Amino acid sequence: MADALYDYTKMVQLSDQAIDLDHIPWVPQTDRVWFKPLRFDLARGSWVNLLKVKPGGIVNRHRHSGGQVLAYTIQGTWRYLERDWVAKAGTFVYEPPGDIHTLVVDGEEEMITLFLLEGTVQYLDDEDNIMYQDDVFTKLKRYVEYCEVNQLPVIDLKF
Repeated sequence: MADALYDYTKMVQLSDQAIDLDHIPWVPQTDRVWFKPLRFDLARGSWVNLLKVKPGGIVNRHRHSGGQVLAYTIQGTWRYLERDWVAKAGTFVYEPPGDIHTLVVDGEEEMITLFLLEGTVQYLDDEDNIMYQDDVFTKLKRYVEYCEVNQLPVIDLKF
């Protein structure tokens, strides 16, 4: 019975993956913000990445549309201007779909946080108009283009 279950699992799922993060570059978003992609799920419209923000860095005001966001802080501290809490190393954050916030790093240490994202990130102006947006496809495109321009190998992270 166990062999039959294992064969079925192999048939309907992708193979397991172990990705050496040292082989994936930090892709710039702004002069103080970078992401390191870990997984792109094109079928579900989700992605996983590490986000690194230097002190004084900001991720502009944005809304998560189409899914939740889960985050785990690995290093440093960060917060949302619109909230009272501060995430430090070891903090887990849940963001419901539709949440609007502005991520800032006030401390003296750079922040690194693991983010699991679904749907679209819509960057907003002060009147809540969409200035631009990111999703699994734009993040994948930015990663591939960065690797190509910098003559780095593109690791297949679509699993």
